[in-house]
Amino acid sequence: MSAYKQLAGEIIEHVGGKDNIVSLTHCITRLRFSLRDAKKFNKSVLDKLDGVILAVESNGQYQVVIGNDVTKVYNVIIDEFGIKGDTSSADAHPTERKGNIVGRVFNKMSSILVPIVPALAGAGMLKALLVILSTYHFIDPTGSTYKILAAASNSVFYFLPLLLAFSCAKSFNAHPFVSVAIVGALLEPTFTGLMKNPGDIVDFMGIPVVLMKYSSTLIPAILAVWAYSYLERFLKRFIHQSIEMIAVPMLGLLIMVPVIVIAVGPIGVYLGDGIGAGIAYMNNVSGMLTGAIIGGGWTLLVMFGLHWGLVPVMLNNLALHGFDTIKPAAATATFASAGAAFGVFLKTKDKKLKSFALSTMVPALFAGVTEPIVYGISIKYKRPLIASLIAGTIAGGFVGAMGTTVMAYVFPALTTLPAFMTNTFAYYVIGISMAFALSTILTYLLGFDEQIDEAVVAPISNSTSNSPAIHDNPPAGLAGILLSAPLNGKIVPLTDVKDGVFASEIMGKGIAIYPSEGAVYSPVNGVVSKLFHTNHAIGIVSEEGVEILIHVGIDTVKLNGELFNSHINEGDFITKGQLLLTFDLDELITRDFDMTTPIVIANTDDYRNILATENECADRSNTLITVLPALA
Repeated sequence: MSAYKQLAGEIIEHVGGKDNIVSLTHCITRLRFSLRDAKKFNKSVLDKLDGVILAVESNGQYQVVIGNDVTKVYNVIIDEFGIKGDTSSADAHPTERKGNIVGRVFNKMSSILVPIVPALAGAGMLKALLVILSTYHFIDPTGSTYKILAAASNSVFYFLPLLLAFSCAKSFNAHPFVSVAIVGALLEPTFTGLMKNPGDIVDFMGIPVVLMKYSSTLIPAILAVWAYSYLERFLKRFIHQSIEMIAVPMLGLLIMVPVIVIAVGPIGVYLGDGIGAGIAYMNNVSGMLTGAIIGGGWTLLVMFGLHWGLVPVMLNNLALHGFDTIKPAAATATFASAGAAFGVFLKTKDKKLKSFALSTMVPALFAGVTEPIVYGISIKYKRPLIASLIAGTIAGGFVGAMGTTVMAYVFPALTTLPAFMTNTFAYYVIGISMAFALSTILTYLLGFDEQIDEAVVAPISNSTSNSPAIHDNPPAGLAGILLSAPLNGKIVPLTDVKDGVFASEIMGKGIAIYPSEGAVYSPVNGVVSKLFHTNHAIGIVSEEGVEILIHVGIDTVKLNGELFNSHINEGDFITKGQLLLTFDLDELITRDFDMTTPIVIANTDDYRNILATENECADRSNTLITVLPALA
């Protein structure tokens, strides 16, 4: 860290000192300063600093290119020098999102629930473990040890509205702590003490208030913070900035708490109860049909990212009844996907595919993570997807018919079996075993085309030039790593990009695309190594170790995330062709942004050569770049 402190201090000194800094932001590779006196920006010295790649001025903003360590340097500057980072994105008005309204709702639910899932899963597993320990008399359920551990397992669920309030506030761009305070009123003892029985009625200034129990509920908190986010923005339009810090929270509490207890809260509770009753009705009419639909359809929901929309329903079932019947049926889809991967492992003769199938099966079985299988195997080879859907439908129908339940919210996996140890545990074990075995057998019998996406033999260029070779069909001799085009559009040489950092190839060799549509897809199988918070740039490390940087447009960081959406998270495993980012191309062009998108290999020096396509247009179905390994 001391090295970063030294670098940060030198940068601050040569941009004119902290008093010369109006604002500071950073993107995926560079610090971006707005300065009071541009003459104090000492480019010649900054260029020579150890740790600085390049200093550059662009459209009145002064940039210091750091590379992969930019976040660490930025954090040191903020912490050590008392410089406030640019937080305008947090205060910005949310923009209207494009696309299907159902998809937008499910995406919003995902953004709210994903951050709190680890706490839910951990508490759920602890709750299941306590049930097992007390059932088999390893611990006294009346003793203090049990009660302390029970408090640890129950806290997440009892105070779930508060966790949701904080997460919703970030998603809806509302003040997080005011949001928590508003929802916290629903759990405050003075308010809860008014109710002797659910449905009791009191009055607020003559208006009847139906009292409800709000602990462990989801929908009231979500509706409350959503409504407050609009109220907060409305108040900020009329309240002077000098008293905003006090007046907005006070009026938020004064207005929103009565509104919640009078209208929003009861609506949310009744809506949650109605959803739970609907699921129970479906199970009573035909548990087999309900389970078959969930078991067969869950993988399809995962493919489109819509599965998060059912998480509130599961949590609502757990809160209302103490058990859920959706998750066991969904578990059959998880194990069916694992079975498809195992079937590919047994069937294929390709060593690379065999290794990939096995590596994706392990996280599915032990962590319940199936996306690598779904995107890397099932969709790609198609027949394994058919096999897993059939197996999931049959096994889901079985667990649904037997009324199989789970006692806590967990990811279905071998490691989370204790959460399913209710009186239907045997049926659950039979169901997931059936899904895995049937999917394995069907995948093996149906087979698949192993020639899909077969690696092409790539060339060795005799050129020793520092410029990237432009090649579509390089000579044989050494296997290359193929990167497909992440966007459709017109090819632009990297040296023609109107950004000195990319055009000089100081960030690495590559190529650029002027997009014809507002979507970025993964060019490889790999991991998201970096996702900038404004969603305009993404770093990927491929399975082979190629470090790829995709930067959508020039100076689009200024938008603070407006018009950009991410469909993945930093650290996610991604597969070739998977949707990563979307953006409103037409609006960006209307606002005069240069949408030329550089795609560069950040670790260019690790390779023999970088060969780019000769085509004039980029097509996601074709290879854009071939990376040649260094000679041994």
